[in-house]
Amino acid sequence: MAEPTRRTQDAEDTRRLVIGTRASKLALWQTEHVRSLLLARNPGLDIEYTRITTKGDAITDRPLAEIGRNSLFVAEIEDALREGRIRFAVHSAKDLPSTLAPDMSIGAFLTRADARDVLVSAGHVPFDRLPHGARVGTSSPRRNCQLRAWRNDLRLVDIRGNVDTRLEKLHRGEYDAIVLAAAGLERLGLSSVVTEYFAVDAMIPAVAQGALAVEIRAGDAEAAALIGALDDPTTSVAVRAERAFLAAMGAGCNAPLGAHARVSGNHLTVSALIGSADGTLLTAEARGSLDEAESLGEQLAQRLTADGGSVLLQGVARTHG
Repeated sequence: MAEPTRRTQDAEDTRRLVIGTRASKLALWQTEHVRSLLLARNPGLDIEYTRITTKGDAITDRPLAEIGRNSLFVAEIEDALREGRIRFAVHSAKDLPSTLAPDMSIGAFLTRADARDVLVSAGHVPFDRLPHGARVGTSSPRRNCQLRAWRNDLRLVDIRGNVDTRLEKLHRGEYDAIVLAAAGLERLGLSSVVTEYFAVDAMIPAVAQGALAVEIRAGDAEAAALIGALDDPTTSVAVRAERAFLAAMGAGCNAPLGAHARVSGNHLTVSALIGSADGTLLTAEARGSLDEAESLGEQLAQRLTADGGSVLLQGVARTHG
């Protein structure tokens, strides 16, 4: 694995590129994955990466929803792009705000991994057999509202930290179970710890969950050409539909909503969710052609808003305001 470098003043040199990343083990895996794909296509490149601490990484004593709505794991990395200290930024796509700043652009969405959420429990006890009042750790309002809708007897407790930290807290007995993204465990070689996979039609995932996004400066044609070769069209069209829903809702990536798009031939099916802390859920689904991706996401936002979704989100905003 490449080590970070202090030599960033010539990051504009197309033969030598610097990638910005968060410092967690998962983020570094994702960055090394992008680096290896780039090198496979462009063996003459010298690609290094540098670790960047974001606000979401630095503040670990509060739930994410209390820190802010957007860019918790992105803003500082985008600043490095603006300043020319890095040429690419690798993100878990679900961390991206629904609308990028005008000077930023997504160069590629890489092939999506498993988008499902999973339960990891002490003793591998499945969800429906967790004891009454079991402590279930998750930092996601989206997961909370869906878990609450299924079982209102559970104690849903906030949990922060990287994947290893969360698993260690479970093993220490601080929680009876935790809910994580399948993709992160898969990428770290930890799928064996999974107790149960939640089907996407049972627990709708976060927007863009399981996908990697590579962000570049808008107008950087050389970077766009290099990274664009890694774009996966199927992932891209699905994620664009999901992100269109998020943007149309005007909500941040930590709001209690989710969306998941599935491609079948030339057709796209998009499911979306808005929830509240008491377990109230609003869901809807839309189908259309691939070239309708963004419009399908927008249609779902309009339908759910009309059905009372905006009222639910306003209630969440008041709770965390």
